[in-house]
Amino acid sequence: MQSEIDIKKEMCEIGKRVYNRGMVAANDGNFSVKLNDNEFLCTPTGVSKGFMNPEYICKVDAKGNVLEANGDFRPSSEIKMHMRVYEEREDVKAVVHAHPMYATTFAVCGMPLKKPIMPEAVLGLGEVPLAKYGTPSTMEIPDAVSEYLPYYDAVLLENHGALTYGDSLLGAYHKMESLEFYARLLYQSMMLGGPKVLDKEQVKRLYGMRSQYGLTGRHPADWMELD
Repeated sequence: MQSEIDIKKEMCEIGKRVYNRGMVAANDGNFSVKLNDNEFLCTPTGVSKGFMNPEYICKVDAKGNVLEANGDFRPSSEIKMHMRVYEEREDVKAVVHAHPMYATTFAVCGMPLKKPIMPEAVLGLGEVPLAKYGTPSTMEIPDAVSEYLPYYDAVLLENHGALTYGDSLLGAYHKMESLEFYARLLYQSMMLGGPKVLDKEQVKRLYGMRSQYGLTGRHPADWMELD
């Protein structure tokens, strides 16, 4: 089991990856980790995620109230969105929110990601729905994503960005990477006239393989009828 300081160090490392891969600009983005039912670590507001130190990380309770914060650091203004995910998904241990360029491009255009174009995207994500626009830092975003939380592990936020979550911080981050790769590949294939999508039988076979790979979380394979 990771110590709290090791989790904070990992959050800083993930922050560097998110920043260096261009998934955020300036002080954008935020992520959190669940310690227990009433203690959560989260990134601070107003700080570049690529230049954090462990002492920057804040601790909040299940309602987003500050339990620990060093100096002038305060929890992300989007903490309400994170708390909604933890509230509705007991299996989730970490949440990542970022603005990856291609995924956010689809979000800005009001386009969910629903084309089965490669096995990895079908296996890992299935589809990525689009939550309607909400004003940042308000309850509008938690309310908008709520309907998708029981069914998906990745959601596009209309005119905003993307949200992923999983059973570990690294797992939640990897889903953000996978989401962005999927969006980029779809965008570039559209520039060449549109992708050749997998048919229903091919998608069905891939859905059936998720258990073989030990893939966790929620996925359209759990509920979608392809017959």
